[in-house]
Amino acid sequence: MFAHRLFNGSAAFHGARLRAVFAPHKPRHPLLRFTFGMIGLGLLALLLVLGVFIGAAMLAAGMFYRLWRQRGKPIASERPLVKAAYVDGEYRLIAKSDLR
Repeated sequence: MFAHRLFNGSAAFHGARLRAVFAPHKPRHPLLRFTFGMIGLGLLALLLVLGVFIGAAMLAAGMFYRLWRQRGKPIASERPLVKAAYVDGEYRLIAKSDLR
């Protein structure tokens, strides 16, 4: 008799029955449904705001770390990279009437 109860249907039926035990169901009472919906929306908003603040804190920490690492180093070198202080080239003056 025990074996008859154990194998009383297909394996798919038993799998569906097992999944149904753990599946979430909406409550039937309208006020309870509304309450759970508001709790869900509040949790979603809380996670969104928390994520934004955590992201901003990570960006700020990264910027402060970069500034701290560059502390004491000169911003630009004292000697110029190019030896000459002028640019060599050929120039030609153009009259204003030629620009139109």
